[in-house]
Amino acid sequence: MCDLGHTGRLIGVVGPSGVGKDSVMQALAARHAGVRLVRRVITREADAVGEDFEAVGEDVFAARVRAGAFVLHWRAHGLRYGVPVSVREDLAAGHLCLVNLSRSVLREAQAMFPGFAVVHLTAPVEVLADRLVARGRESAEVIAARLARAGFALPGGLGQVIRVENTGTVEEAAAAVWAQLQPERVAR
Repeated sequence: MCDLGHTGRLIGVVGPSGVGKDSVMQALAARHAGVRLVRRVITREADAVGEDFEAVGEDVFAARVRAGAFVLHWRAHGLRYGVPVSVREDLAAGHLCLVNLSRSVLREAQAMFPGFAVVHLTAPVEVLADRLVARGRESAEVIAARLARAGFALPGGLGQVIRVENTGTVEEAAAAVWAQLQPERVAR
């Protein structure tokens, strides 16, 4: 069980590329019992650095969509992303589940999962650019395209949105997120 006092919640983590979504999520899971990271399925090469994900080809991904293997799926950055239905097992077991989501599926997730909340991480463009270059995963052209989307707003109609600027250490950002997820601050 999660030590938040609230169990079985899905938390969608969003923010521009390079803001540190996966690092903050990993820090939260390492420090708090009952927090689970949702392992996404992505049509990306298996040797890509960053988050732990299941790499599949387009044909396998499409077959899984047809089979109903995802609770959410979307296309972004030339890739396809899916959240496996197995997340429901962790939620049923009372865990707080963190998942890196696209802004395009936030309202769908909110309608699907009671108590859903959004963690919106932000950072200045200069910080994002430095981090994207340092991770070495994309070309300069891809980085420029990702930075051009950095300021996109969240869709309207979302319930709880936790905003944290991630310009310090991962530990500081994780602590700021956790503080806002405490039971007395959480609207269910």
